[in-house]
Amino acid sequence: MAMLVLARAAGCEVAAVHVDHGLRAGSELDGQIVARVAERFGATARTVAVDVDAGPNLEARARAARRAVLPADALLGHTADDQAETMLLNLLRGAAVDGLAGMRRDRRPILSLRRVETHALCESLGLEVVHDPTNTDPGIRRNRVRHELLPLLDDIAQRDVAAVLARQSDLIREVTDDLEDRASSLDPTDARALAAAPRVLARRALRDWLRGCSPERHPPDAATVDRVLSVAQGSIAATDVGGGWRIERHRQRLVLVPPAGPVH
Repeated sequence: MAMLVLARAAGCEVAAVHVDHGLRAGSELDGQIVARVAERFGATARTVAVDVDAGPNLEARARAARRAVLPADALLGHTADDQAETMLLNLLRGAAVDGLAGMRRDRRPILSLRRVETHALCESLGLEVVHDPTNTDPGIRRNRVRHELLPLLDDIAQRDVAAVLARQSDLIREVTDDLEDRASSLDPTDARALAAAPRVLARRALRDWLRGCSPERHPPDAATVDRVLSVAQGSIAATDVGGGWRIERHRQRLVLVPPAGPVH
């Protein structure tokens, strides 16, 4: 809601998209609230209903369903607090520097704002907003980071840790972008080139290539990348990289083999 208001204040033409995941009773009514606020500020609005696939990690499944229906250039309302939470979740997942760099700013225009600031804006304008009860569900890991871990870190550090983490993400992003530029000249399927390259660049090239093995396009963990480097160096002939995918070496080339067959 805050992003919608700020975009209109900046003179942007706004089309709000409400994605109804159908995960709780009454969720279909949320779109009506979005439509009323959009009309008040001269924006258009539409609701898209999606089906969330069954399985573990509800947050990831809902995100995948949402991404499938949103336009590729849709702007997202993540704040600095979301960035801090994402960094901590990625750290717990072992995502290394890519994870610590957090979310990119290109589609997130209010990433520098704090959540409390967006709440204050909505309250000052008397906006009707949706309070999603799933945001307090302790069964969702992000909620535990938000409501338990970050307050504990604030208490230990005696400072606003979310702000520190958000600033660090920008610094780490500069490093990862530089590595990405330098690693882009490496062919990740060329075993000899990988073996001869500086290890940090070889690892980066492989991480980018192997993202395709993850439905969420998460980079592989460090142990997986090290095993693939061993394949490139000839120490081992092949290795699994998760999700049924496999890396094999043939005539000095690395081949990414999916569960259903080879893709070069």
